[in-house]
Amino acid sequence: MERFRIAGEARLDGAVEVAGAKNSVLKLMAAALLAEGTTTLRQVPGILDVTFMAQLLDTLGCEVTVDGELGIATIAVPGSVGHQCDYELVRKLRASISVLGPLLARCGQAEVALPGGD
Repeated sequence: MERFRIAGEARLDGAVEVAGAKNSVLKLMAAALLAEGTTTLRQVPGILDVTFMAQLLDTLGCEVTVDGELGIATIAVPGSVGHQCDYELVRKLRASISVLGPLLARCGQAEVALPGGD
C-alpha cells in the first residue's frame, strides 16, 4: 500500500477510486431511505445480498434498479416510504437491520424483525 504525506497549505484536488464492498453497499442502500430523491451507487458488487436489499427497499415503496454488469444501483425514494419490512426478506439478509435507523428517522416508526443468520 502506498502512503503519501501531505504538508503545507496546498489545495488538494483529484479523484480516488474506491472498490465496491458488500459490507458498505448494503448500508449505503439502506441510508438512501433518509432522503427523498434518487441515489446512485457505483461499483456495486453483483451478489445476492444486493438483490435482497433491493427487494426490501422495493417493498418500502422505493424503485430500485441494479445493473450487475455495470455495477450500478439506482434507488428512487418517494416522499413517503413504508415502515414495515417483509419478514421473508428480512430473514434472508442480516444487513436488513440497517434500514431500522433510516426508517425511524424518516417515518418516526419502524417494524423490522430480527434478521436470521449467524
